[in-house]
Amino acid sequence: MSEELYNDEIYTLTDDEGNENQFELIGSREIDGNTYLALVPIDGNDDEYVILKADIDDNGEEILVTIDDDDEFDRVADYFDDELFGEVDYDEEEDEEE
Repeated sequence: MSEELYNDEIYTLTDDEGNENQFELIGSREIDGNTYLALVPIDGNDDEYVILKADIDDNGEEILVTIDDDDEFDRVADYFDDELFGEVDYDEEEDEEE
């Protein structure tokens, strides 16, 4: 699972309070030996997404965890921002509307 973008995979994630929410995978990437997933909430705003890191729990099961290291998060967020939203030229769209 590396360098895939725009899959139609749905993940059900449980937060710390036990609430379940569904997210759609919009991209994944392996960076420095770790796999990161960009997910957008199905019931939310398409412009907002979360980035989680794939990890292995004590039972050997794959889990998704938040990225606690700020430098690591910034590096991965920059990648996803460039790949997922970098192709849109907002200035060009404004020019077309005039």
